[in-house]
Amino acid sequence: MGRNMRMLLLVLLAGALLVATILTFIALGPGHPVPWLLTASLIAIPVLMRRNENRHYAVWRDEYSVGVDSLDNDHKKLLTLINNLQTAVHYHTGGGFEKKALDEVVDYTKYHFEREEKMMQEAGYADLEAHKELHRQMIAKVEEFIRDYDRRGHEALEDVAEYLKNWLINHINGTDQEYSPLLKQKGMS
Repeated sequence: MGRNMRMLLLVLLAGALLVATILTFIALGPGHPVPWLLTASLIAIPVLMRRNENRHYAVWRDEYSVGVDSLDNDHKKLLTLINNLQTAVHYHTGGGFEKKALDEVVDYTKYHFEREEKMMQEAGYADLEAHKELHRQMIAKVEEFIRDYDRRGHEALEDVAEYLKNWLINHINGTDQEYSPLLKQKGMS
C-alpha cells in the first residue's frame, strides 16, 4: 500500500473517530467512558504518526564518535543531510528540493570520504585500501539509486534515504571505529 493511500486511510479513520466521538458525547453524555476513550484514540493518532515518522530520522549519539572532531563533524553533517532527504521523502517536497537534497548528500559524502581517506593515509592506516573499497562500493550503490530516482522520481527516494542512513550509521559504528585509535594517537583532529 502506497504512502498516499495510507495517509488517506488515516485521515478517514481520524474523521470517523471524530464523528463517533461527537455522537457518543451527545448520545451517552460526558459522564460515560466511551466518548473519552474515543477522544483518547483521536489524540493518539498524531502522536503515533510522529513516532512512526521519527524512526526514519537519524540522531547523532556520542557512541558514534570516532574521536576526531573534523570527522565527527562530517558525520553529523551527513546525518543532517540524510534527514533533509528523509524530509523530502515524507513530505513530498517536490522535485527541486528532492534533487537538491540528494545531490547534497552525495556531494558531501564524496568530500567526506576524500578527507577521511587522506587522514588515514597520513596516519599510515594499514587497512586503507579495504576501507577505500567500502567507500567505492557505497558510492556505486548510491549512483544506482540516483539512476533509479531519475527513472522513477519520488517513489525511489525512500529506498535511497533508508540505505544512506543505515549505511552511514553502520559504517561509523563499524569500520570507522577501527581507524579511530590510530588517528587519535597521531593527534589528528
